[in-house]
Amino acid sequence: MGSVPPARHLLRAKDLADARYFEELTVADLARAAGLSRAHFSQEFRRVFGESPHAYLLTRRLERAAALLRTTDRSVADICVSVGLQSVGSFTTSFTRTYGMSPTVYRAATPPAATYAMVPACVLRVFGRPRNAPATPRRPTSR
Repeated sequence: MGSVPPARHLLRAKDLADARYFEELTVADLARAAGLSRAHFSQEFRRVFGESPHAYLLTRRLERAAALLRTTDRSVADICVSVGLQSVGSFTTSFTRTYGMSPTVYRAATPPAATYAMVPACVLRVFGRPRNAPATPRRPTSR
């Protein structure tokens, strides 16, 4: 039986970063998931995926933050913490470097979150039905 390709172990770490980006994950946690030492993991991750594990995790967090800025009215500080970042200042700097504008300007450049409000299908069905006049009660027939 052949050995598992090293990239397969790296995918475990990448999947962990994708699934739990909002937690306080470290490169050591990701290396542990891949079953590699931290130094070897970082080197292999960069070779296979083209960026460092830290940069990959930050990118996932910033992508999620951008989605929240577009689709919610939550504060920038709340979004910062909810995506697993600790400092609003560092978040703003990283976001600006990645998206070319601050989180506040990014939000202002998109339609308000209410535009994206989803209406449940059951509500659409109820309000989409024709309104009939109330049925008149039937009189009992005599036999």
